[in-house]
Amino acid sequence: MKDIFEKCQELDLVTQMKAENIYPYFHCLESKQAPEVIMEGKRRIMLGSNNYLGLTTCPEVIEAGVKAIEKYGSGCSGSRFLNGTLELHMELEEKLAKFLRKEAVTTFSTGFQSNLGIISAVVQRGDYVICDRENHASIYDGCKLSYGTMLRYRHNDMEDLEKQLQRVPEDAGALIVTDGVFSMGGDIAKLPEICALAKKYGARVMVDDAHGLGVLGEGGRGTASHFGLENEVDIYMGTFSKSLASLGGYMAADKRVIEFVRHSSRPFIFSASITPASCATAIAALDHLEAHPEIVTRLDEISCYWRKCLTDRGIKIRESRTPIIPIFTYEPLDTFRIAKELYDEGVFVNSSVPPATAPHECLLRTSLMATHTEPVCDEAADITYRVLKRNGICE
Repeated sequence: MKDIFEKCQELDLVTQMKAENIYPYFHCLESKQAPEVIMEGKRRIMLGSNNYLGLTTCPEVIEAGVKAIEKYGSGCSGSRFLNGTLELHMELEEKLAKFLRKEAVTTFSTGFQSNLGIISAVVQRGDYVICDRENHASIYDGCKLSYGTMLRYRHNDMEDLEKQLQRVPEDAGALIVTDGVFSMGGDIAKLPEICALAKKYGARVMVDDAHGLGVLGEGGRGTASHFGLENEVDIYMGTFSKSLASLGGYMAADKRVIEFVRHSSRPFIFSASITPASCATAIAALDHLEAHPEIVTRLDEISCYWRKCLTDRGIKIRESRTPIIPIFTYEPLDTFRIAKELYDEGVFVNSSVPPATAPHECLLRTSLMATHTEPVCDEAADITYRVLKRNGICE
């Protein structure tokens, strides 16, 4: 019999990166998630966080988490079905449904689990789920967990999406699933065209708005709001771990769809509920966002400033209008080496290589917070330019 652990010896790239001291993962953070952090004993400019609104350091958000632990303890010790539903869960779902202008919301323990739970429940045997090729990994895993048939279309290619819709039998149900804001490239889904095609062929639409909530739309309501399509998108999925400075995920939809998922989704039924602190901090972050919609505008302003910092220095970026601004580095080992040099000089970014990118299109993923300042961006841009120039990426 073959040793099932034989594959564990095959991490050649990991071994090479560690041998060359360019391994980019598992760096230890020793301070709050902020524009400037202490990581492994040194100040670094944080350009690799999804803390888009900067609310992980907001005093009201932190205080809400502390008070929730004092009142409810550290955990729920059970699923929402049984002993794990708190009044905090109900308050969060009601407030979020009102904010998103949907009939109902249900919450999951993580964003990743939300996609697993929604897609595996809604897409059943004989159904079809149609995905953008650059969708998040959790969407793909949700498709695998379902008993439906998955079809994929080329990234933001509406002609290819229509071809896939034409493959769906007349008697089958279909769900189109797309990221609202794509997590690596920072580009936005062509939601008007997607919704029009869905209407033409009788499909439903689900948007993963993990990187859209707090970033796009009226008051940060997300991608559908950005396009004025709140009534055309059937399901919103999102997470509390980014703009809402906490942990957990959600689904927003019509009440009948929410009730179906709550009683059919194995990842929902058989998982412990969000902790009291996570729930309370998400509520406080949402309250702060509603009270201060100007932070969404500030996020856009500082993101545009960072984008200009890079282009003014001749650095090639992937165009976007979101806080996710990737820098082209092309090859994996070059990407890891440059990321390590940036790290050593005080700038933290994320390395993005295949399968997260296409071959030869590797990226350094930078992302901004509303709490970044122009001087910090200038400092980071100077360091980035110096490192990239040294590596032949820009002139």
